[in-house]
Amino acid sequence: MQILILGAAGMVGRKLTERLVADGHLGGRAIARLVLHDVVEPQRPDTPFSVETLTSDFSIPGEAEKLVAGRPDVIFHLAAIVSGEAEADLDKGYRINLDGTRFLFDAIRLVGDGYQPRVVFTSSIAVFGAPFPDAIGDEFFLTPLTSYGAQKAMGELLLADYSRRGFFDGIGIRLPTICVRPGKPNKAASGFFSSIIREPLNGQEVVLPVPVDVRHSHASPRSAVNFLMHAATLDTAEIGPRRNMTMPSVSVTVAEQIEALRRVAGERYVARIHHELDPYIMRIVEGWPRRFDARRAESLGFRAEQSFDEIINIYIEDELGGALAH
Repeated sequence: MQILILGAAGMVGRKLTERLVADGHLGGRAIARLVLHDVVEPQRPDTPFSVETLTSDFSIPGEAEKLVAGRPDVIFHLAAIVSGEAEADLDKGYRINLDGTRFLFDAIRLVGDGYQPRVVFTSSIAVFGAPFPDAIGDEFFLTPLTSYGAQKAMGELLLADYSRRGFFDGIGIRLPTICVRPGKPNKAASGFFSSIIREPLNGQEVVLPVPVDVRHSHASPRSAVNFLMHAATLDTAEIGPRRNMTMPSVSVTVAEQIEALRRVAGERYVARIHHELDPYIMRIVEGWPRRFDARRAESLGFRAEQSFDEIINIYIEDELGGALAH
């Protein structure tokens, strides 16, 4: 089996790579070749099978054709400009998130000769826009209120249409906000959801830019990788023409996040959070959905955490070696 990961240098891409290397197989088939692509060079893992790292901008015409020339069996499309950056730089957001996605899908289509790989596309809950019902199901219409959400919604439509026409076998998974993200903050408007947990646990002060009554939905990086792995092996005959679905998540307010941190780590970690409202971040967050009904994904075997305490404990286990910083 050959696997291609676009966006392999990102956090989820790195963790997906680690999991594939550790397992050595996907869906019962041994991995023979793994191709890791990003705009910056992905880290090359030590594996018993062939690994190739590629660096390029896949939104440049002609680049996507090079990526699929080897006819990978599974393609994980994780590459994207994140929400805050896509909102701040309209041209860049549409070039990467829409044009790049279409170039990739067309490159797969043009291989021809019966080539029909599994394509797993990471979409986002940003495809939904207010006003919202109490819990958003997969049948809720797409009315994104950010450029990032619009770009992801367009990617979903392309994936569904190209799958319908038999160009590839696609599944789009709408990721909730992935929390707690390791490493440094990125340019995502949602980054503070991780920062208010990660920085205190790493012994650092942090600013909370929104009110504590803001509600949002989360899953851990560990769950994100599980979603991707499951989507890559799922029998799409069970899905039908509705190829995009919302993943399970934990819906909590910021106040409930902080209370979970207090339960798991203690008051001195909570004391490192300082409130300083940011009107720009608040405007973006106000248009985001808050709670989801993911029963369709759950019926197909997708699973996430059951509490935010569990999400925090996963971060401590996976990133801090099970020990807290002082």
